[in-house]
Amino acid sequence: MAIRQLSVFAENKNGALYEITKTLAAARIDIRAFSIADTANFGVLRMLVKDATKAASILSDNGNIVSVDDVVGVKIPDIAGGLSDILRITTAKNISIAYLYAFVSRETGNAYVILRVDNNNHVEEILEAEGCTLLKEEDLH
Repeated sequence: MAIRQLSVFAENKNGALYEITKTLAAARIDIRAFSIADTANFGVLRMLVKDATKAASILSDNGNIVSVDDVVGVKIPDIAGGLSDILRITTAKNISIAYLYAFVSRETGNAYVILRVDNNNHVEEILEAEGCTLLKEEDLH
C-alpha cells in the first residue's frame, strides 16, 4: 500500500523553490503535501503528487536531483493526541522513523501522517494489526 513520494534537492537560494513549483504547475501536477528540510547549502523538498513518475521525469529534465521513494501513509483523527497515538505504537514496536510529516485531509475530522521507515511492509502490518487505517495513493487525490 506504499505511497510514492518525491524528494527534490534544491539549493538554498532565492527562487529555487519557486522554480520547482512553477515547473510542476506548468505540467499541471498538483502538489498534495510537502515538507522541507534544510541545511546551510541545500534543502530537501518532499512531496506527494498525483503522478510521481511524471513529476520526477519533468523535474529531472529541468536539472533537479530527484528521487522517488515509497512511504507509509496513515489516517488519524484530527484531534489532540491523534499523532501521539501512532507514535505510541511505533515506539512500543521499536519502529525507527527516519522522518514524518502530517497534513489535514479534505475529509473532515481526519489528518494524514506520512512515515519514512526502513521496512514499509512490516510497519504496515503492525499498524493494521493495531487497527490503524493505512492510506492508498488514491486516498490522497
